[in-house]
Parts: sequence; structure tokens; C-alpha cells
Amino acid sequence: MSEAGEKTFAPTEKRKRDAALKGDVLRSRELLTAAAILFGSAWLAFAGPWLLQALGTLMREGLLFSRSDVEDFRPGALLYGGLATILPPIMTLALPVAVLALLTQLGPADGRWVPENLTFKGSRINPLSGIKRMFGPNGWIEMGKGLLKIALLGSIALLWGRNWLATIAGMGSGNLSQQLSAGWGAVTSLLFALSTGLVVIALIDVPIQLVRRNQRLKMSQQEMRDENKEAEGSPEARAHRRQRQREIAAGGVAHAMREAQFVLTNPTHFAVAMVYDPDKAAAPLVLAKGRGDKAQAMKDLAREYGVPMLEYPQLARSVYFTTRENQTIREELYGAIAAVLAFVLSLKRGEKRPAPLIQIPVELHFDADGRVIS
Repeated sequence: MSEAGEKTFAPTEKRKRDAALKGDVLRSRELLTAAAILFGSAWLAFAGPWLLQALGTLMREGLLFSRSDVEDFRPGALLYGGLATILPPIMTLALPVAVLALLTQLGPADGRWVPENLTFKGSRINPLSGIKRMFGPNGWIEMGKGLLKIALLGSIALLWGRNWLATIAGMGSGNLSQQLSAGWGAVTSLLFALSTGLVVIALIDVPIQLVRRNQRLKMSQQEMRDENKEAEGSPEARAHRRQRQREIAAGGVAHAMREAQFVLTNPTHFAVAMVYDPDKAAAPLVLAKGRGDKAQAMKDLAREYGVPMLEYPQLARSVYFTTRENQTIREELYGAIAAVLAFVLSLKRGEKRPAPLIQIPVELHFDADGRVIS
């Protein structure tokens, strides 16, 4: 396989969003099982007696009846009474478990609900697809996870049995209340022990599912290019946008460029159009300045109008970061700008002379981000 086709790049956020829309989201059945069993164990420990009391009440009312119950037999009333007795404790278990199921499944998936997962897919009942899943890499991984779960939960149950063996063996003696209490304690302790093991399994399974999903969604170099191309558009579209931006920028500086005597450049990132007119100001004036597309538009107009452009990177940045448009330059830059202006006037007179070497105060040296260079 060529290097461009190898899926070696981590999935982008767009790739993950597109996969989620198709139903591929982070899911962990182990997390749901652990949360449900742990809550169920806690519920049995605290609300279990309430359920037993409700069941006892329902049984007594079902076995005891009077003559009036026979003469005025109303099955609907009996059914309603039974439901009113048994439903409250059951709903305190069912509703929280349903909420936990939503939280544990939607939480790792960024709260995303995927309706596509509820649609019918023939591959789910296709025997060949099932065999492929069973004996493919994912099938072996799931088998390994199942064996590890059996080993862990079996070990927990074995340790529980050793601790509770004497209590279980003695349940045949003593009064009924003591036996029921011992049995209830044994059941709840076993469920808590198993739920602890399930929590450990869930904490291991969630990172595994995350790694497996990222592995499934890995991208090739070509896929990265295609995504970037789709996000940014074709080269022609990008060039058109840049040209349009320059046209807009040029429209805002066209008048200033017609009046400019010269333009200082960086040479690519910055452009500063300047003029010296004693009737307007006592010092050289910044007519327009820009960076990026605006600077490029200014240079295009300078070529069109025949305005001299001089590459003085440090001077261009100094003027750019210290002077606003339609403002005179700082006094510390008078000497440097005067030397440049004299050179420009000599060019207009047709004189051939080398570009002047200029000196700028150290405190006015700036980098491309406007930070003073010490």
C-alpha cells in the first residue's frame, strides 16, 4: 500500500462528527452494566425492605377476603390496589436505572443521540456478517474481554463465598427472622462485591473503546488532503477569495495611494504609504498602512500609479506600529524618513544613487507581531 493510502493520521474532529452522524459513537456496555448493578445493589440495601413489605402487603390482601369481597367482586379495583402498592418501590428502581442508561451511553458520546442506530440493518441478522464478527479481530477481542470478566467476577465470588461460607451454612438453624436477615446481608454483599468488579471492568473498557474508535477512524494522507480541500475550497476558489479581498482593500486605499510619494515595505507583510507636504503637516505623514492582503493591494496600486516602493523592513515595521493613518511620524524617525525622502526625490530627478543606509533607535525595533526587539 502506498504511503498516501496508509491510515496513520489521528482522526480530525470533522471525521469524528461525520462518523457520529452515521452511528459510530463511543459506547461502552460495560459502563452501563456497572452503573446499573451498582445502583441496584445500593437500592436493595436501602429500599429493598420497602419492596419486601409491599410484596407482603400484596400477598396478604390477595389471600385474605371476606363475604363482601365475594358478593361485590371487582377485579379492576383489586388490580389498581395491587399496582398502587407495588409500583412505587419498583419505580424508584426503574426510573433511575433508565436515567443512568442514558447518561452512561450519551455521556461518552458527547450527548449525541443517533437515530440511525435504531433503524433496521440487514447486516445485523445476516449469518455471514455474524460469523465474520465472531471470528474477526473484534470477535477475538470481545472473547478475551469475556474471559477476563469471568475470571475477575469468578474470583470475587470465590472470595465472597469464603467469607460468607459459615453464615450460609448456619442458615438452617435459628429463627426465621435471623435467617432472612442473614440471607439478605449475604445477597446484598455479593451484589456490592460483583458491582465493584464491574466498575473496574468499565474503567478498563472505556479507554479501550476510545482507542478502538480512534483506530477505526484513522485517516490516510489522501483523506487529510481531501478534508482540507473540502474545508478550504479549491485552489481556484481560494485565489478568487484572496483577489476579492485585495480588491476590497484596494478600494479603501486607492485615494491615499494616488497622493503617496513613496511606500515602505517589509517586503511582503507590511506596507506604509507616506507623503511629505509642508502645506498639510510639518512632518512626513502616513496616508495608509496595511499588512497581509491590504499590504498586497497597496503594492499593486503603487505599481499601477508608479509610486516608488522601498524595502526597509525594520523602518516599515517601526512606522507601522508607532503611527496611525493620517498622523505624522514620531520625532525619533525624522532622520530615517528624511534620508528615504531625499532618495525618492533624487530618483524623480533621474539621478542614480545608492539607497541610503538608515539608523533606527533600538527602542523602535519591532518584530512582525509588534513586540519590541531588545
